Amino acid sequence: MTSLHAAGRITINADLIAAYQAASSPHTIRALKSDVEAFDFWCRRTNRIALPATPEVVADYLDMRAGEGARPASLGRYKASIAKIHQLLELKDPTQAELVKLRLRAIRREKGTAQAQARPLRFKGPVKDVERDKPRGINVRALLEACAGDLPGLRDRALLSVAYDTGLRASELVAIEVEHILEALDPEARLLSVPRSKGDQEGEGATAFLSPRSVRAITAWTEEAGINHGPLFRRVQVRRYKARAAVKGRSIASFTGRETWDLRKTLSRPAVAARTEYDIGSVALHAGSIGPIYRAMVQRAFESGALADLTADDMVRLLKGVSAHSTRVGLNQDLFASGEDLAGIMDALRWKSPRMPLAYNRNLAAEAGAVGRLLERLR
Repeated sequence: MTSLHAAGRITINADLIAAYQAASSPHTIRALKSDVEAFDFWCRRTNRIALPATPEVVADYLDMRAGEGARPASLGRYKASIAKIHQLLELKDPTQAELVKLRLRAIRREKGTAQAQARPLRFKGPVKDVERDKPRGINVRALLEACAGDLPGLRDRALLSVAYDTGLRASELVAIEVEHILEALDPEARLLSVPRSKGDQEGEGATAFLSPRSVRAITAWTEEAGINHGPLFRRVQVRRYKARAAVKGRSIASFTGRETWDLRKTLSRPAVAARTEYDIGSVALHAGSIGPIYRAMVQRAFESGALADLTADDMVRLLKGVSAHSTRVGLNQDLFASGEDLAGIMDALRWKSPRMPLAYNRNLAAEAGAVGRLLERLR
């Protein structure tokens, strides 16, 4: 960050930078670096000064990003990153100026602040009664049942089952290690120690519940993959070899009269059956791979007939919204639909604020509200 487009020399407080790095997660540092580099690139391209930036420069930058389609939540992050780099370099924070605040408020007023929500992966899909209704649509139960019995299928079944049980974010899910799985009062269930999460940067820790279903899936995966310590969810590289027919040998004498011949044709080769080999990685999956894994699971389940009530057009529409966050949203909605109150949902999913769980359950709350109940009786 020392090469940012600055007005003159800027003194860097190494102790302050080191303290920030020690107090921040790698994800936070990567996000700051990405945001500041994007801001600096725009400043260079438009002949502006990035450090120290003026309120006018910051306001114009946020306007530009909004014009490119950035949502208010993203603009808030860009603003915070610009503020942070100024604070770390002990420069005056331009984002506190009234001009920046008013410009951002105007963008929010124009675009609205609602964020696009990940499509929920609920256990039985979009049902009202989570206990009695039959599964429909994209649902966790069908995806689990459609997983193959090979190593990738065993891993994906364990991954999805654990993700639904715990509501962990992608970064927290890939951080699970075998040693984090603890005994529970129920001998068929387990507890999962969550050493750190997005809402627990100081490492206070939390505990999540793993159902017997997830325990069985984890056991099948770890035994087949030979994993007894370290990262639980790892890359599986698949190598497939085609079958090869037998080749009967011919004597060299049979090629008499030819100027050249392929000596390999004179050798016998036995038939080789098709085979598949797997290579299990030693490190954890990358958090960015979780969403694509879920979407691939949905696609395979549809192709196998496990999502029989959906059409190909439905799949094109629905798959776009499936992300690594879908299991967290789905568990939120299933807890709400089963009658859990907000406090219970916040505790189960380790929320510090009620804002997001309320947003995730907004549509269900409308159906379950007074008007929804009345209109249900009037049908």
